[in-house]
Amino acid sequence: MASSECQTRFGQSVKGLLSDKVGSCSGDAMALTRQVLRGSRSQELLGQAARNMVIQEDAILHSEDSLRKMSIITTHLQYQQEAIQKNVEHSKNLQDQLRHLLK
Repeated sequence: MASSECQTRFGQSVKGLLSDKVGSCSGDAMALTRQVLRGSRSQELLGQAARNMVIQEDAILHSEDSLRKMSIITTHLQYQQEAIQKNVEHSKNLQDQLRHLLK
């Protein structure tokens, strides 16, 4: 009977250890699942960040092109302003000459 009692204790001990091991493995599996889900979310966020960067890059290139065009327009407006100022001065000289002739 002692051997039967030892076998029962041994069986219960093995069952307890096995139960603990199964519990530990299921906990590890749940932790692994959470980590995989976090990694998946991280990949999704990285993809979204990459798409946003492409959109921003296009906006920056468009802005750069607009600034270049505005710089060209500014230069042309400066030339026109200089020409107008010269014409105004020339006009004043002509007015002075006309006044002088009409006296």
